[in-house]
Amino acid sequence: MKKSILAGLLLCAFYIGSSQENLLEKNKWSREKAHEWYAQHAWMTGANFNPSTAINQLEMWQEETFDPETIDRELGYAESIGFNTMRVYLHSLAYKADHEGFKKRIDTYLGIADKHGIKTMFVFFDDVWGKTPKIGKQPDPVPGTHNSGWVQDPGDPASKEEKNFPALESYVKDILKTFANDKRVLIWDLYNEPGNTGKLTSSLPLLKNVFIWAREVNPSQPLTAGLWAWDFQELNTFQAQNSDILTYHHYEDTEKHQHVINLLKTHGRPMICTEYMARTNNSRFSNILPLLKKENIGAINWGLVAGKSNTKYAWNTPIKDGSEPVEWFHEVFRKDGSPYRQDEADLIKKLNNEVKK
Repeated sequence: MKKSILAGLLLCAFYIGSSQENLLEKNKWSREKAHEWYAQHAWMTGANFNPSTAINQLEMWQEETFDPETIDRELGYAESIGFNTMRVYLHSLAYKADHEGFKKRIDTYLGIADKHGIKTMFVFFDDVWGKTPKIGKQPDPVPGTHNSGWVQDPGDPASKEEKNFPALESYVKDILKTFANDKRVLIWDLYNEPGNTGKLTSSLPLLKNVFIWAREVNPSQPLTAGLWAWDFQELNTFQAQNSDILTYHHYEDTEKHQHVINLLKTHGRPMICTEYMARTNNSRFSNILPLLKKENIGAINWGLVAGKSNTKYAWNTPIKDGSEPVEWFHEVFRKDGSPYRQDEADLIKKLNNEVKK
């Protein structure tokens, strides 16, 4: 009796695993299709964008604090140096609070970005920083502290609880269906840094499911989830094998970055570095941006305009009185649109203009 039960359970697990594999392979882009898509676009350069008036994703997207005037002004700064791509985080709680209003605000944002010649990579889920996101008024920044108010999506333990998956599936599929053929959307980044903040492989079920949900919708844009921790073998393998375009994060120097590029080239897919540029880690525009251009890898740095996210301060070295750091960690512009470093802005503009010629 016990043997037959065990055999049945094993058989059931086999069929579930096979079914998942089939769903994941459905509509996955071939390498040839990925390269064809990539060749149709100019070299992708830009930033992870959160307006300076928003401490996190919810403050960016909730109706009460959505700020199209600031978005317009700051994307204008990006346009002035030739940036053509922004990576922008969504949030499932903003959708939960107001389905239709949230989608209208996404459309408004896309209209502004398009006016500035910018395409957008949207990010769904995120395992980084605050574990308990809440709808409503967001906290004030902690002085001198990097991303003191940034929140995970859907949170912890929310991301591990499968009872939440049906609502998350409805959210993902609704957003994808709404913008599945929108040329202003460049690519869908389904999960930022899965396994971060101590979650490790507990994030794998949601990661697998969001790929399945997205494959079922089959948008015209490619799907990805960026590699970021090189010792996360199981997660990295899954992300690399299921992404149409290979994306990754890297915040170290040229030699180490080149080593990662060489390893990722073995997958035979186009690549976009969706996070880099941490000055005090020697990941700078001066050394990394030319490398990415040489390798024809998209270059999306962290941060555009210094603001409430406080990401001009380094990850783990807060300045408690909120005074100016000796050297900014992230960000390109001050709020008034003047570059933090004019030589960096000149280099970015020069390299982008070379592509246009």
